[in-house]
Amino acid sequence: MTQELKKKKILVVDDEDNIRFLYKEELEDEGYSVTLADSAEQAMQRIEEDPPDLVTLDIKMPGMDGLEFLKILKEKDKSLPVILCSAYGSFKQDFRVWASDAYVVKSADLHELKLTIKEILEAA
Repeated sequence: MTQELKKKKILVVDDEDNIRFLYKEELEDEGYSVTLADSAEQAMQRIEEDPPDLVTLDIKMPGMDGLEFLKILKEKDKSLPVILCSAYGSFKQDFRVWASDAYVVKSADLHELKLTIKEILEAA
């Protein structure tokens, strides 16, 4: 009797609709269950309702930015993997990104993001 593996849940946090929907479509094609949030506040609500296995987090967002949210997330649950995603490579120099599990520069090609997600979830 084979038991189907439970789908890994990913929470995509980004204020840009097109990015959220692109990530959702691409990651669901990879077999993940994907939830979306357009702000840190909405993401926190989603995490409390249904904790994900991994979070992809945009850095530049209105209201609370991704780095502030990362700090709060890691204070609540150090074990929750977080991948920071930014269109700006310059954030790699910011020591606050070190709290994340990975840093991926946004691109239309999601190969690096998918590979990073797979590696982190397999290691968990």
